[in-house]
Amino acid sequence: MTPQPDPVPGPRPAARLRFHGGLPAASLPIVVFAAGAAWLGFSGAPDERGLWPVLLAAMGIGLALARRASDYSAAVIRGMSRPIVMLMVAAWLLAGVFSVLLRESGLVHALVWAGGELGVQGGGFVLLAFFIAVLFATATGTSLGTILICAPLLYPAAGVLEAHPTLLIGAILAGATFGDNVSPVSDTTIASASSQRAPMGGVVRSRLRYALPAAAATAVVLFVLGGADAPPGEALATASTGSTAPAGTTGQPGTLAGTPAALPMLLAPLATFLMLWRGRGLVESLFTGVVAAAGVALLFGLVAPADLIHVDADAFRAQGLILDGMESAVGIVVFTILLMGIVGPVQEAGVLDRLVRDDGAASESPRRTELRIFGVTSAAVIVTTHSVMAILAVGDLVRKSGRRAGIGGFRRANLLDMTVCTYPFLFPFFIPTLLASSATGSGAAFGVPRVTALAAGLANPYSWALLAVILAAILTGWGRSEQRITES
Repeated sequence: MTPQPDPVPGPRPAARLRFHGGLPAASLPIVVFAAGAAWLGFSGAPDERGLWPVLLAAMGIGLALARRASDYSAAVIRGMSRPIVMLMVAAWLLAGVFSVLLRESGLVHALVWAGGELGVQGGGFVLLAFFIAVLFATATGTSLGTILICAPLLYPAAGVLEAHPTLLIGAILAGATFGDNVSPVSDTTIASASSQRAPMGGVVRSRLRYALPAAAATAVVLFVLGGADAPPGEALATASTGSTAPAGTTGQPGTLAGTPAALPMLLAPLATFLMLWRGRGLVESLFTGVVAAAGVALLFGLVAPADLIHVDADAFRAQGLILDGMESAVGIVVFTILLMGIVGPVQEAGVLDRLVRDDGAASESPRRTELRIFGVTSAAVIVTTHSVMAILAVGDLVRKSGRRAGIGGFRRANLLDMTVCTYPFLFPFFIPTLLASSATGSGAAFGVPRVTALAAGLANPYSWALLAVILAAILTGWGRSEQRITES
């Protein structure tokens, strides 16, 4: 996912943030937010903007329950101002510009043309999207970067290539999850291995025994169910109701009949991929992609210089693709800032410390200990809404209790990582699912409907399969003895 957060700048509070009603009251804002997100998801809320009032309400409840409103307000600001939050804000803004440049240059039309030439459509295209996301995420180690790049690129083609839109975004989310789970350069892989003091190579190799069966089941589901419900003629008609075809395409206005003219635009996501693969930061890599996209589009005449930015004197404002892209990211940016504003006080109140308190029990069976590890890690990732934060919060507890029960380092690291790679990619109140939902807005110009965060998470077969694998491995003991033998 995103790089490991740095410590929050500025002095930390000397005492715990206190609430009327204790820790249950401190946790209430998270509960309110989760309930509101679920309600909006089941109601078909179109985007993350619908969560703004829910987050404000959750913040207001926390403010009312805090013993000192000023202390709560300060904790909110500290949560919002973390470096990890500003990293995500910068990434969202750059990704918005990147997405608009790729779309308006006609790359989606070119991909539709390529898909037609190769005969890839329906479940085959959904499966291909999964493999592309797997490759990108595994090589770069960033699930968020994978969603930011792959979703706006592949999702708009769903209509003409007869792919089920919900399963298509689910496939991209699934591929991003797989890479986050197994990539040796993923922050969750690094955090889980280092927190358990286990060799990285052994952790990655041992994790494949769990990840590959889940990925195989995912591939089957996506291929079998990935075709669109509508017949080809209806799907084409639906997808052809968008805006006028951009430069580089042919055919009647509003259709997706394209030419390969915009295929050189693939150099831009390739440049981003290479930057991430070389270990460069997400912001630097996305900025490189934006510059490459603008340069290639101008070089091949796919957009005009005035399309990037110009002054509309009549409207008294600047306009253009760059501003359109940045404005498209406003929803997820405000959501991220508000979300971390309610997470910060919950952490400062000591909710996580209570969750990971070790009672020192030495008589627990390995199965019971593993169930406890799974439960505590699940609670931590739900409270923090961040995978690496959850791993770092429970890492010591997992290592100590696991060692007492004779559970090897590889096994402990795998339980940690697999657990945090489920909920954030399934539930509608985590950033990956909300980001995937936001990215489906790229299909609006092509008549492809938006997908809610709830629907995107439900359509992610990999995380569901991984959750089943975790529970099966714990309950049956599958892999437990081998992990103990191979631990170094």
